[in-house]
Amino acid sequence: MRTFSMHPIGFVRSSRNEPIDDDWGAVVSRVALDPEQFTSESLRGLEKFSHIDVVYVFDRVDQGSFEPGARRPRNNPDWPAVGVFAQRNKRRPNRIGVSTCQLTDVHGTELTVRGLDAIDRPPVLDIKPYMTEFAPRGAVRQPHWSHELMSTYW
Repeated sequence: MRTFSMHPIGFVRSSRNEPIDDDWGAVVSRVALDPEQFTSESLRGLEKFSHIDVVYVFDRVDQGSFEPGARRPRNNPDWPAVGVFAQRNKRRPNRIGVSTCQLTDVHGTELTVRGLDAIDRPPVLDIKPYMTEFAPRGAVRQPHWSHELMSTYW
């Protein structure tokens, strides 16, 4: 297996300090790029997009908390036990989070976003503009329990 390394390009600044599972839709956060690596030129043109994908690290989740086997999401006995790759929890093998959020402002090397489900200060690994052409083609299928889980998330 090849080895690789990643380095943060910036950090999230959020009013949320606790990894609460719900009500992320109204949360306004900032993504501040590292000014030693980037200038405003790195963000040129991004303001034309309504949404971005932010890739970040769940840096405060204990690496030992990863569960490779199946478990019930949120320990809800009404939902089936599913594997780590059939859910989007923070206890992942590489603790990487991906969130599509609304881009509300670009100023210098800082972005203001709404609906980024990251607490304050996690390292950001990448930012990508959201394009409808990268959205799923055709109908999306997902189990009923996942709709229940997400009903209060945003």
